[in-house]
Amino acid sequence: MAAGLLVLAPLPGRAVGLDTVSDPTFAQAIVGPGAAIEPLRAVLDVVAPISGKLLKVFPHAFVVVAADGRGVLVHLGIDTVQLKGEGFTLLAQQGDTVTAGDPIVSYDVPAIVAGGRDPIVPVIVLERQGEDISLSDAVAAGLQLAPGDAFLTVNR
Repeated sequence: MAAGLLVLAPLPGRAVGLDTVSDPTFAQAIVGPGAAIEPLRAVLDVVAPISGKLLKVFPHAFVVVAADGRGVLVHLGIDTVQLKGEGFTLLAQQGDTVTAGDPIVSYDVPAIVAGGRDPIVPVIVLERQGEDISLSDAVAAGLQLAPGDAFLTVNR
């Protein structure tokens, strides 16, 4: 069994349970288990939650895969794919090797909110089940997080 993989908060904001996300695909963990962050209302640098390779990079989302194959999806806002990159500035490219904490994308949260979209950020562990992860105490308590704070752990 692989050792626990610590997933860090990719941006500042309040930790919330996945079930609070307005999109049922995320809220029902159809994409995978995880938690979410209600971001601060500012232009934010979103950072890699784990070290690894950027498997996919879209302006509104990215996937980092660790050397052992465990992947984490960071999805910036709900229905933001429709913006075709507006409100986002890429700071890294698909295929890049990143270290946890490296900036990946700049996220203009006020622009997303002004456009009537939910800016919440689901952080999803791919190809795992709910029992494979442990949420940090910050998620259960709804605490404010800074980028790099412990967010959840992938146990296998």
